[in-house]
Amino acid sequence: MDAYRGFVMTLMAAELLSFHRLHEAFPDSSFWAFLAHHQDHVPWAGCSLHDLIQPSFSFLVGVALPYSVASQTAHGQPATAQFWRALRRSLILIVLGIFLRSTHAEQTYFTFEDTLTQIGLGYPFLFLLGKTRPQTTWIAFGLILVAYWLAFVLYPVPVTFDYSQVGVPANWPEQYSGLMAHFNKNSNLAWAFDRWFLNLFPRETPFLFNGGGYATLSFIPTLGTMLLGLQAGRWLRSDLTHSALIKRLLIAGAIGLAGGMLLQVAGICPIVKRIWTPAWVLFSGGWCFWLLTFFYSVIDVSGHRKWAFPLVVVGMNSIAIYCLVHLIDRFIIASLYTHLGHGPFLIFGPAYEQLLIGAVTLVIFYAILRWMYRRKLFIRI
Repeated sequence: MDAYRGFVMTLMAAELLSFHRLHEAFPDSSFWAFLAHHQDHVPWAGCSLHDLIQPSFSFLVGVALPYSVASQTAHGQPATAQFWRALRRSLILIVLGIFLRSTHAEQTYFTFEDTLTQIGLGYPFLFLLGKTRPQTTWIAFGLILVAYWLAFVLYPVPVTFDYSQVGVPANWPEQYSGLMAHFNKNSNLAWAFDRWFLNLFPRETPFLFNGGGYATLSFIPTLGTMLLGLQAGRWLRSDLTHSALIKRLLIAGAIGLAGGMLLQVAGICPIVKRIWTPAWVLFSGGWCFWLLTFFYSVIDVSGHRKWAFPLVVVGMNSIAIYCLVHLIDRFIIASLYTHLGHGPFLIFGPAYEQLLIGAVTLVIFYAILRWMYRRKLFIRI
């Protein structure tokens, strides 16, 4: 679990490598085109490796919950105290998410679509459902997906609408018609909610739309992703044999992938991360099950642990690396240029400058996390 978490946090930090710069410099290279594609989010529907970072992090929050609850119970904490702790964690995640998004703003930037705030908004409900029977959790999961889909479908599609006013280019190929039109960018239920909700907070200018189409209401289906992780965590803590557990995780992943693709192909619901559609919950959840299976099989079952040690170092301090990347990446890069100049990073030519300075910055981040690991300094919320 720590290695899987470290893997996704490393993917997040690896944005510093700026593969898109190399793709721009070498447009005919399929190698750089492939890496650039998987280091960025898809424009709307579909999925890249980078798109799996947030669902994986959310999924792993669910996986960890049964272990956390069992530990607290073993230490004699009553259920009420555990729930208040969950509420506190929720509040800290929300506040931290807003703080990190506001670091380069003129005033507090109230936004609730980033990873930390989305998890924070859903975490108390995850905790409560974690106290129920698995059957109840599955029922809740199904109700969340159906209710979220139905709410979008019942929100009317605008008949006449100037999409250029909400950041959508004319003749954008990602626009849908028919039933799927209810999930179009910045003309859907979640966008309408944010037009009301986000303007309740003080802002430099009124909120009109999110450039990426991300939305606050995504925390509801994100809870569905966390519930999938919760079920996986329960299976991991059960008395299932290794082979039976791997089989169950693989089947769950296959069902999720097939279900998500079927919903899109049938024209019922597109696979869109930015508004966390039900099809995305199933599709990304399927990948999360399979990624967990890979790390479990290789590390826990086969015993191949040494290769994953750097990932464990990162994964055991996931909040730390999340904050480091958001707070001091620019400071480190500026300091490297101040003290070393551009020369060392131009050794392979200007096209590779961002790749090299990004790699050095990642090494510095890892050195900080390795120092914390050695001294058993782990940031927990």
